[in-house]
Amino acid sequence: MEIRVKCRCGEEECSEWAIVELQGVVETQASFQGSIQNLEIGRLCHSDSSQGTYTFTVGYHELAGSKVTLKKPLLVLKKLQFDEVSGKATELEVVGIIRTKILFKTRPKPLISGNNLSLSVLFLIGTN
Repeated sequence: MEIRVKCRCGEEECSEWAIVELQGVVETQASFQGSIQNLEIGRLCHSDSSQGTYTFTVGYHELAGSKVTLKKPLLVLKKLQFDEVSGKATELEVVGIIRTKILFKTRPKPLISGNNLSLSVLFLIGTN
């Protein structure tokens, strides 16, 4: 089987993509019945003070991550054509290139506000 790869970037550079690598599993709540496509799972922020520091906030958890360069770049491809009847070969188009990943390798830090903390302490004191 012949697979043709086309790059229509021309004189322009291909768009840069990045991988977000998390340790563990991201799960939806049991009550969620829809598709996970376009589901917002958190907020990714880049610190202006340092080049490679990122934070990812999911619910009441915050992860700290860093930007890592991949040893070998990866291509993001889009399938253009495949026709078994006429015997045409599959064609792939280069959509982007991935040279970096944002790696979150530490455990999440819980985000607890001062109000929630005082309520928890009052609740614990009241149960004794």
